[in-house]
Amino acid sequence: MQIEYRIACIEDLKEICDLVKNAINTMIEQNILQWDEIYPNEEVLREDINKRQLYVGAADKQIAVIYVINQECDAEYKNGKWKYEDKPFCIIHRLCVNPLFQNKGVGRITLQHIEKEAEKMGFHAIRLDAFTKNPFALKLYDSFGYSRVGYADWRKGRFYLMEKYL
Repeated sequence: MQIEYRIACIEDLKEICDLVKNAINTMIEQNILQWDEIYPNEEVLREDINKRQLYVGAADKQIAVIYVINQECDAEYKNGKWKYEDKPFCIIHRLCVNPLFQNKGVGRITLQHIEKEAEKMGFHAIRLDAFTKNPFALKLYDSFGYSRVGYADWRKGRFYLMEKYL
């Protein structure tokens, strides 16, 4: 599958919000209660776009995947036993595959893309958090060699803190 990645623009916001809403409904059907109408909401996504940190991957003239990459994290990230504290790192947030494109390798292709781009940007490590009750996300990150280095407890439950050296 050919995916074209670019920084999201404000004109993408409605399609991005619809994608996230559909993904939330799909996760609820799978009993993955990770996201809801509170998070991630339109305000969060708009801020991501305004900061030029939200990326879209388009295929077949539709947004197939979104993700945010930056160096921002919540205080709970202090719970991680980070292995690469002295190396430049970035953090992946809100990686979300459009349900219309799920089970087609979009998550794998996108994670490969993110890792290559992070290296080009001068980062040596990637950090992220993954919901402990999302088997699809955990399988993806485990298959790419991300290590579990701690956990964070948020409103929706426990999340693993994960890290990979590039």
